[in-house]
Amino acid sequence: MSFDPTSDVLPAARQALYDRARSFRIAARLLTAEDADDAALTYALCREADDLVDEAPSAAVAAVAIGELRAELHGQRSPRPLVVAFYRMALRRGLPVHAVWELVDTLAADAGPVRIADDSALFRYSYGVAGTVGLLMGNLLGARGEGANACAVDLGIGMQISNIVRDVTEDAGRDRVYLPSSRLHSVGLRAEDVANGSADPASIAIVCRDLVALSDRYYASARGGLRFLPLRGRIAVAVAASLYQAIGHAVVRRGVEALKQRTVLSRFSLGLAFVRGVLTLARPTVWWGRHGRHPALHPFVLGPAEPGHHCPTA
Repeated sequence: MSFDPTSDVLPAARQALYDRARSFRIAARLLTAEDADDAALTYALCREADDLVDEAPSAAVAAVAIGELRAELHGQRSPRPLVVAFYRMALRRGLPVHAVWELVDTLAADAGPVRIADDSALFRYSYGVAGTVGLLMGNLLGARGEGANACAVDLGIGMQISNIVRDVTEDAGRDRVYLPSSRLHSVGLRAEDVANGSADPASIAIVCRDLVALSDRYYASARGGLRFLPLRGRIAVAVAASLYQAIGHAVVRRGVEALKQRTVLSRFSLGLAFVRGVLTLARPTVWWGRHGRHPALHPFVLGPAEPGHHCPTA
């Protein structure tokens, strides 16, 4: 019997989504079975890339591991089953595979110490590790229309900023500071202060508060693009956005306490965010009208798909 990488990989992909992504797991339940499985494959590959860097014992090991995955994605090395399964699905669904390449290229820079200079660098990084995932998921869920990809990217950027403010202490332990140095300087801090644990927690909390306010602009833009999705995808994305946005707001409410212990939403908070996500669909702008996205949200050029992009290992 021939080897079917999709059927062999799918159970592990589903489990990864269930174990590692509570917000996405809840939203995935609102999708069709096919969309949920394809979303799980996409998530599993993105998580694999992230784990190769985050869980490596050293920067050197991380660089080798992510380099091997990059070679597999470009057809320069025999691919692992997950890569084959993802590419077969991507071909079937017409996904922009360049987004995966950009994701892996961005993660490769995470193998060493990380410092983010300013907001523009933050947006570029957030696009690379999360806006790219937004592109994949938006296309997978059937987003169509002028501006659909930009709105999908905005959701990814908003979610990544939520991740950054939640994980400040954890990231500092890996010598990674994603809070922009320009914002840290405005409250009398340096990135090195955050990395070595000497920074004033109250000042860090101010930077996190301001970044959450910034992320809200991206979430608002993403919601303006819900109209580009079919109904079930529209509901799932609205819920996922609400759940993730609630994480950033919880960090702000906790203030300095959020730096001592990772912020996790309670069942009540999850339920409230779920309801808010569903209620988003009652807004007229979700169903009709022009999307009022502000061009300043993207102070950089998205990585366009070049002619000839293909899935070399499919």
